[in-house]
Amino acid sequence: MSGVTTPLTVGVEEEFLLVDSTTLRVVPAAPLVLATAAGLPQQLHAEGTRYQVEISTPVADSAVTLREELAVLRRALSAAARAHGCRLLAAPSPVVAVEGPLHLTDDEPRQREQHRRFGALTDTLVSCGRHIHIGTLDVDTAVAVSNRVRPWLPTLIALAANSPFWGGRDTGHSSWRAMAWSGWPSAGPPPHFTSTAHFRHSVETLLGSGAALDTKMVYWDLRPSGNWPTLEIRAPDMSPDIDTAVLQAELGRALVASALRAIAEGRPDPPVRDDVLRLARWRAAHDGLEGFGLDPYTGAEVPAADLAEALLDLVAPDLAATGDLDHAAKTLGGLLRDGSGAARQRTAFARREDLTDVLRHLVEETENF
Repeated sequence: MSGVTTPLTVGVEEEFLLVDSTTLRVVPAAPLVLATAAGLPQQLHAEGTRYQVEISTPVADSAVTLREELAVLRRALSAAARAHGCRLLAAPSPVVAVEGPLHLTDDEPRQREQHRRFGALTDTLVSCGRHIHIGTLDVDTAVAVSNRVRPWLPTLIALAANSPFWGGRDTGHSSWRAMAWSGWPSAGPPPHFTSTAHFRHSVETLLGSGAALDTKMVYWDLRPSGNWPTLEIRAPDMSPDIDTAVLQAELGRALVASALRAIAEGRPDPPVRDDVLRLARWRAAHDGLEGFGLDPYTGAEVPAADLAEALLDLVAPDLAATGDLDHAAKTLGGLLRDGSGAARQRTAFARREDLTDVLRHLVEETENF
């Protein structure tokens, strides 16, 4: 269809926390670390607080290239962090409570206005996700594709669930990051858009109501990017394993390809109720991959593993077309066998009921390039 460049490309943004090498507590070292890693200025960025740094890969047309880029950038950032007595933590939360006031980035006027308007909600800024950009799509195409991808957002959340601990305690959820971000009025699943005009009006309503300071604060789990000709999947938790990152990118690109085929063939777009999708999102955040989820079309309770396998089956032709099917099937099989990131964190904690063991586990997995 028009407005699409093929083959579809993929790029990934990963957010990391910086922790002290000894205490494993977050430290506001981002300016120092980024200055040391200045040889890759286009790929390394500041985040909302000085506890965080971000990498963004170049655009890739293959999963193999994407994996190589992620490893290169992680190594560079890890070396820069170590030079300042820090380690990288690929986790959605610091696990333990952050003491003292937030250390904001140099974009302080915007950050301070955000804090003034939204108060305690800004505490959730000390969290990390993985954003996946699929392109090249013009905005009309991205909006149409968004409608067909959104039913699978809860399954992507379950696959990525990696934040059971928050503020020093087990939250009872597998992805507390997903729940914490639900408090933002501009977050959660996007609406089903009837047109590009509907999409633009929804964004304007968020801005006009005060729910977002600017378009950067449109925090939907899925959105046409405001900066690039891509559809951006924002739902996944950050996780330490690179192969899991690649799996999420493979599934995201394949979902977009599957949606494009359905649109080209004139297949109907089955409606998904907003209330059911929000419930499915909550259940995915609560149970993760180990429990149950909700079928977004019927609301029926289904094992989360079955939903993950249904997603793989749906996009298998598109994964096969890009040579990604074997890797995706193997990586998903490993998650179903060995447990999600949330399950592995709880296993680490259960050994001695010590959150420091969880932090050590996360640092070790993060640095396993």
